[in-house]
Amino acid sequence: MGGARDAGWVAAGLLLGAGACYCIYRLTRGQRRGGRGLRLRPSRSAGEATGCPAEDLTNGSCDDVLNAEQLQKLLYLVESTEDPVIIERALVTLGNNAAFSANQVIIRELGGIPIVGSKINDPNHSIKEKALNALNNLSVNVENQIKIKIYMNQVCEDVFSGPLNSPMQLAGLRLLTNMTVTNDHQHMLNGYITDLFQVLLTGNGSTKVQVLKLLLNLSENPAMTEGLLGAQVDSSFLSLYDGHMAKEILLRVLTLFQNINNCLKKEGHLAVQPTFTKGSLFFLLYGEECAQKMRALVNHHDADVKEKVTIIPKF
Repeated sequence: MGGARDAGWVAAGLLLGAGACYCIYRLTRGQRRGGRGLRLRPSRSAGEATGCPAEDLTNGSCDDVLNAEQLQKLLYLVESTEDPVIIERALVTLGNNAAFSANQVIIRELGGIPIVGSKINDPNHSIKEKALNALNNLSVNVENQIKIKIYMNQVCEDVFSGPLNSPMQLAGLRLLTNMTVTNDHQHMLNGYITDLFQVLLTGNGSTKVQVLKLLLNLSENPAMTEGLLGAQVDSSFLSLYDGHMAKEILLRVLTLFQNINNCLKKEGHLAVQPTFTKGSLFFLLYGEECAQKMRALVNHHDADVKEKVTIIPKF
């Protein structure tokens, strides 16, 4: 009797897995036929927060955005299969569907966040990246952030120990950026600020921009100012203020300086030199070399750069 019941459960599981596999087949066959899948149209907020334009969120689908039953099958597949190809495809589809606000809620209510979150520990970097991308879209929802925050320390460790400029590193940085849009979880990065500056200085252009987006979030919060200014930062950081630096980087490092300056004003610390050690960001930003670079940028050829520099006090 017990054996028959066990066999029934196995059959049900196989049936559910087969249904999910068929859905994945239909979800991905458009790509195998040359990428002629249905174009997804995520909400404006989801598109902006992920840093991905809406037109990039494309994938084949089972006729339209997946419903709760189909999402549940995908989550079962991610949790139960050991096939890395199927796991990766399922995570991609979940991530694309998580760009829709309604699905962000459905996936959370189905218990999907821990299922997706467990895959950031996968040794396969491609699976880890897809899991981070899915969490990134899910993190647009504030209630989801409460569940996602438990993975932030692990994400930080992976970002700073993983391959430089890799898709996995960028995916982790995007997730951390989303998780620090508000002040609620920024304190969890207190121990990683020096690491952020290290990646900023060693990464390529795309990595630099993503790190700066994250640092800008932190720099708007007065509670993070002391941690930022106390971080040990290589003097090559000041090269980011050179006139020939790419505009998207130069404007962001100027805004970083501006935000920190504004926070010091709010806290009434601008006229008082705190006890920061040499080699810290404080000594770089408020030293003579940086002041010279600010004066030089007043004559920059780009009007946006010139305008930004005039807002920052001259030293």
